Amino acid sequence: MKPILQSHIPYDALAEKALPGIAPLPLEEWLLIDEAYAAQMALRCDLLERCKDDVTRLDPGALVAAQEVLQNVLDVLADRTDFGVSAGQVVCPDGRVVILDWDNPMETLGQLIQEDICLLHKQGHEHVLTGAVLCFPASWTLAEKIGKPLIGIHTPVPEYDANIAKRVQRLFDGVRVGRPLWRKNALWYDDPTLFTPRSETAPRSPVTAKTGAYLRSERQSMLRLPKSGAVVFAIHTFVVRRADVLGDDCAPK
Repeated sequence: MKPILQSHIPYDALAEKALPGIAPLPLEEWLLIDEAYAAQMALRCDLLERCKDDVTRLDPGALVAAQEVLQNVLDVLADRTDFGVSAGQVVCPDGRVVILDWDNPMETLGQLIQEDICLLHKQGHEHVLTGAVLCFPASWTLAEKIGKPLIGIHTPVPEYDANIAKRVQRLFDGVRVGRPLWRKNALWYDDPTLFTPRSETAPRSPVTAKTGAYLRSERQSMLRLPKSGAVVFAIHTFVVRRADVLGDDCAPK
């Protein structure tokens, strides 16, 4: 299969920032549509058809919040000239017609936008993952993370210690309606495949800036829903060739 790549990342993915590395995000920039839209959406639709249970999960108690996310996304897309939003369907930039299914909002979201969408509800002292459409996992699985709090979600991440966990929880508590936040990461891979699920018990072998042929970066945003109060964690995935980041003379060693 031809790799699905972007030619560039619209921010400095390699700039080092201390965790969690959060910055304000203009509300109008919450969703991105880039050059890989058609190819990424074709893959997303294929995954939703072939292995829906692997890429979508929703706690029954989170249905109302998931429907709220879908309505928020539709409101954003309705203001764009490349989408045609009507009462029962959306015509997408690649020509697909997506029928709105309010009983399955996560699956519908997965057919509309490039972002993976995770829903987190405050339960006790922590935010818990209650639903998601996750077509482009960067070496993790939805099945292992659903129903877990933030610290459980990040269990295999070495730098995610108790101190970082407290800071991230305070961050989620502080997300305000209408004032989204964002951060980014940067991961080197030797394979550009977007759907890369991997169990916590089988972490991938390290790939470094010296050896990786592809840079994978996620623009991760956090948005507070005004009605349900849940936090939407949206992930826009970029994969670019090493040469497009570091130049033609920087081939992997």
